[in-house]
Amino acid sequence: MISRRDFLQVSMAASALVGASGFGNWARLAAQQSLTQDQLLQFDTFGNVSLIHVTDIHAQLKPIYFREPSVNIGVGANKGEVPHVTGADFRRLYGIEDGSPSHYALSSGDFAALGQAYGKVGGLDRVATVINSIRADRPDALLLDGGDTWHGSYTCYQTEGQDMVNVMNGLKPDAMTFHWEFTLGTDRITELVEGLPFAALGQNIFDAEWDEPLPDLFPPYKFFERGGVKIAVIGQAFPYMPIANPRWMFPEFSFGIRDENMQAMVDEVRAQGAELVVALSHNGFDVDKKMAGVVKGIDVILSGHTHDALPEPVLVGDTIIIASGSNGKFVSRVDLDVRNGRMMGFRHKLIPIFSDVIEPDAEMTALIDEQRAPYKEQLEEVIGTTDELLYRRGNFNGSWDDLICNALISERDADIAMSPGVRWGPSLLPGDSITREDIWNVTSMSYGEAYRSEMTGEFIKVILEDVADNIFNPDPYYQQGGDMVRIGGMGYRIDVTKPQGERISEMTLLKTGEAIDPSKTYVVAGWASVNEGTEGPQIWDVVENHIRQQGTIKLDPNTSVEVVGA
Repeated sequence: MISRRDFLQVSMAASALVGASGFGNWARLAAQQSLTQDQLLQFDTFGNVSLIHVTDIHAQLKPIYFREPSVNIGVGANKGEVPHVTGADFRRLYGIEDGSPSHYALSSGDFAALGQAYGKVGGLDRVATVINSIRADRPDALLLDGGDTWHGSYTCYQTEGQDMVNVMNGLKPDAMTFHWEFTLGTDRITELVEGLPFAALGQNIFDAEWDEPLPDLFPPYKFFERGGVKIAVIGQAFPYMPIANPRWMFPEFSFGIRDENMQAMVDEVRAQGAELVVALSHNGFDVDKKMAGVVKGIDVILSGHTHDALPEPVLVGDTIIIASGSNGKFVSRVDLDVRNGRMMGFRHKLIPIFSDVIEPDAEMTALIDEQRAPYKEQLEEVIGTTDELLYRRGNFNGSWDDLICNALISERDADIAMSPGVRWGPSLLPGDSITREDIWNVTSMSYGEAYRSEMTGEFIKVILEDVADNIFNPDPYYQQGGDMVRIGGMGYRIDVTKPQGERISEMTLLKTGEAIDPSKTYVVAGWASVNEGTEGPQIWDVVENHIRQQGTIKLDPNTSVEVVGA
């Protein structure tokens, strides 16, 4: 392999040719209101191999608004490191001008105003245009999908993922890996995977009973010959499926990071002549960083799961890590110069999908509309309006989460509400109508029952401590969740620097102002329980009923969580 010193010199020089990995140029141009599709897609072709990366689309077929997080706390060695830099600090780090489209695309500040100015993002027909443009320039480019694709919308739920399979087949990816797809259940994911015209990869997807790999269904890797280079793509599915999602939905499978097996796969493909090794990963960014330091011989990690959008790759040793955002908002292009079995350098561009700038691909538009046509009336029904910016994305409650928690308390007659700390779900601007589709975009899942239960104050604290350790454990390999469980009706203090069991304090019932009594019982409503047999109405019906009663959504500022040590 190329030496670390030479690798840094060559690759950074290549990135500098397009300025901040290609991001700075379009930001300055668009700030002057002169942004065009050609400028967004401009790329100085480099080397002999091109990778195209999309990830965490979450079944978003049409253009949306999507606000990036204002709070993304890093702990341990990752404190203050990207992607745990947000807002103005993020813009200063990358030299992004306030008010520019890069500010809008990558940062949370002034989101509503900038959203009005720059419009929606994403739409897989626009993504198709970008992919087709890259393929026109580099016909043998590899298109790789990082997973969380067949989940997250009304039509995806109704078709059990078929709408997304049909549309993604139209994009013609070369391989994908998985996470939420498994919540369709063993039988359904097996059926879909067996029908895919491309590779479904997962070196860490094993048979649960025998703890053996499943190469016939989920091969660990696949070889591709592109640009005269033998490329091995190794799949890495989400490691913590049975913890973060219901084990009973896919009991035949086991997961885990399995970095020893990843090393064995890297060694195996190298022994078979691989000149470039790419890990298509759904680990999450911090886990990928640690894995890159443990497993030797990976050239590129295409990172997914944590929805991070970074305008420049992060280097760990000789490995470059690419983060391509979520919800169809970005496409990453990575060009590599691979010679004599060594990666000599790279050029990278994170391409923002500005829906009003990029011309939709007509065939893909027709295919998308075909999937949605049977549900058009249900999707477009207006349930209410919002006076608030509704968003979800960050370590703690977003305003969508506040709305969902309010609905649970009101509709389920509860003292306290709990909503899962998931990252998926588009945003709405103040003044927007709230349609049924919008509600499903933030609630759709295959285990959406809204439970009502009695819990002691002590048990509530145990839940909060457990989730907090999944997020703020200083060892990335123990960060097994999404973000912090969203809480309604209760406030608390969290010190992210403390060890497990000592992070949560000052728990308060908001309606009375009284401290939560460890021995007292409280009525708690929530949804997305991983327990089999959970009973209750579906969360989308709960939220829809609440919005209908409210008419126009107005939310009080949420200051109920005090964060220490960030």
